[in-house]
Amino acid sequence: MTKKAPASTRELLDFATEIAWEAGQLVIRHFQVGVGVTTKPDRTPVTEADIAAERLLRKRIQARFPGHRVLGEEDGESGSDPSHRWILDPIDGTTSFVHGVPLFGVLIGLEVGNEAVVGVCNLAGLGEMVNGAKGEGAFLNGRPARVSGVTRIEHALATTTDPATIGPIWERVGQAGAVRRGWGDAFGHALVCTGRSEIALDPEMKAWDSSPFLPILEEAGGRFTDWKGNRTIHGPNALSTNGALHDEVLALLTEVT
Repeated sequence: MTKKAPASTRELLDFATEIAWEAGQLVIRHFQVGVGVTTKPDRTPVTEADIAAERLLRKRIQARFPGHRVLGEEDGESGSDPSHRWILDPIDGTTSFVHGVPLFGVLIGLEVGNEAVVGVCNLAGLGEMVNGAKGEGAFLNGRPARVSGVTRIEHALATTTDPATIGPIWERVGQAGAVRRGWGDAFGHALVCTGRSEIALDPEMKAWDSSPFLPILEEAGGRFTDWKGNRTIHGPNALSTNGALHDEVLALLTEVT
């Protein structure tokens, strides 16, 4: 029997986009209809939509790629493949979702050989699919996506999930001249990927929060690091920029932290 060739990066991106869309449709059926909410031990909310969407994604991945590892926010890690790991956040921005605000996203990332190579962010409540893969480009609803060309921080738009959690840093970014808005979670990083914002800061991140954005943002011409400048999806925090402002923002972070 002829051994099946490994899936190409483009095929992996197309598959991730397909299942992100499917999970988004599931999530939308629960949106603004009074979904039940429980609180996890880390004091973050979870709904039946989070759980159902992650289980759907796992089912689709396991059917297409048996053995691939899967790490999800709700159900932990499974699988044994040493080279491929899917990283899932079925609803990033559950607080927004619970309150009927459409600034949430279904997030899918894929590591191949410990390198983040595929990312999808389905902002299902807004009808926006932001995706990309190493060497394949970045896209917004199928059209090429690029970061903005802003080169001066006083012309930049910066976002964060909760300004209160980064008070001195947020103040310093404002003092440097950036316009600031509290558009956070996946939405904030997606804005940078698509040229509608220049800076997104988050002080607390897990791999499932970050995994899509490194490959998407780099393909769009930007940068994604932790607050020390490490190129990683496994940092405790995250900084997305259009690239031109990255070192300047890292310097501001060093001043304050």
